[in-house]
Amino acid sequence: MIAKLSGRLDATGEDWAIIDVGGVGYLVHASRRTLAALGEVGEACTIHTELQVSENDMRLLGFAEGAERDWFRLLTAVQGVGSKVALAILSALSTGELRDACGRVDAAMVARANGVGPKLAGRIVNELKDKAGTMPGGGPGGNGAFGGGPAAPVALASADAVSALENLGFKPAVAAQAVARAQAELGEGASEGDLIRVALKKAAG
Repeated sequence: MIAKLSGRLDATGEDWAIIDVGGVGYLVHASRRTLAALGEVGEACTIHTELQVSENDMRLLGFAEGAERDWFRLLTAVQGVGSKVALAILSALSTGELRDACGRVDAAMVARANGVGPKLAGRIVNELKDKAGTMPGGGPGGNGAFGGGPAAPVALASADAVSALENLGFKPAVAAQAVARAQAELGEGASEGDLIRVALKKAAG
């Protein structure tokens, strides 16, 4: 899987950029925040990436920082949130604002993103409220309910497992449910590899 690209910014659009890496142009879909962070056309740039594969499409998503990619994975694990909606949310809110909105169950803040109605915003904050504190960056003061303590690797292993199943062609909702069932079976300390192995069996079943 392509995890990062380093090259020259060749062109940009409303929600995409082309990164020239050794003469090969990679089309990368990204949030407005990431596009703004890439700099000017012709300049050197580095971008974190996530490859999404479905039955009839394959696209590369780009992120200015690893934390944004982690949030993208969590968002797309929520039913009804595809890559387009996730990027719209990450365009409207910084990762810190999104973390705090989920932690406070502030659906109105998430609903500021284009294409996100109150019902979907409510589902997002309700499903992610317990995971918000494990995301990179911690919370106000770096501790308490939003602290980035030992649980962070657990959440990242789960998010990576969901992403792996999506890359194998499973729909986000199916992948998230399978990983959740695998997590319940294996326990909170399960590794990403074990989660993927068990989740594959459950998704296929």
